[in-house]
Amino acid sequence: MVKLTEVIAGKIRYKDIDDDKLQRLVEAALFIADKPLSVQLLKRDFLIEYRVSNLRIRDIIIAIQAHYKGRGVELNKVASGYRFQTPADLSEDLAHLYKEKAPKYSRAILETLALIAYKQPITRGEIEDIRGVAVSSNIIKTLTERNWIKTVGHKEVPGRPVLYASTQEFLDYFSLTSLDQLPALMPVAELID
Repeated sequence: MVKLTEVIAGKIRYKDIDDDKLQRLVEAALFIADKPLSVQLLKRDFLIEYRVSNLRIRDIIIAIQAHYKGRGVELNKVASGYRFQTPADLSEDLAHLYKEKAPKYSRAILETLALIAYKQPITRGEIEDIRGVAVSSNIIKTLTERNWIKTVGHKEVPGRPVLYASTQEFLDYFSLTSLDQLPALMPVAELID
């Protein structure tokens, strides 16, 4: 690793790295990481000793993605970076291998999460107006503990209610890179029919 005294003295001596080693190092880092890694995180945490540009790292990631295309795992981009995951078409066949059962969420939690994702930033009162029922503190607590929502400020109205928005973890969990990838909402007329 780069020594702190070298950083302070401004004498960082970066090493050169060939594309083969760089690709193996990036691939290994992505495999062992417990969260998605961005180009900046890869450079800061795994490639700090090496002379490598962000563009070169992106090119290596594209090469890794091409290598894994159509295989049992894929390198996918999500909101906070890149991660290996199984292709969606294999998930049903592999589900029995996953010992931990996915948590069950109530309709109220899912409705609240959807409203926050689609209408953010939104207050609790606005959610209650749309849903027609009160939003319990447990719903907000559950979504906050999952790191799917966060407080982003206060609305400038009397009482200054908290504004909620979705998080990067929400996007990562649902394998989205941005909110633009959320499915389009069905028109109300279709829901009534």
